[in-house]
Amino acid sequence: MSDGLLVCSLKDLEPNVPKRIETPQVDIVLVQVDGTIHALEDLCSHAEFPLSDGMVRDCTIECDLHGSRFDLRNGEPLGPPATAPVPVYPVTVEGDYVYVQLEN
Repeated sequence: MSDGLLVCSLKDLEPNVPKRIETPQVDIVLVQVDGTIHALEDLCSHAEFPLSDGMVRDCTIECDLHGSRFDLRNGEPLGPPATAPVPVYPVTVEGDYVYVQLEN
């Protein structure tokens, strides 16, 4: 069994559609792209706006407030106005369930 936090079932995720998950530690956004599930903190590093309200294109998510884009694989900003990355979290899929490791 995974050491991560059970956050949802695979059937709860639609490809390229952000899903907000509230946890006691931090709110995260899950995105499934090409069969891979990515987990990032659900907070734009520029304006503290939920990334889960944004659009997914290729392997990026765009903040709906000012248009900052972040790489889903590493959280790095891909252009202004954001200059700082957002935290990313390891994801494990076991059976039909998605787990996220929130602590190092």
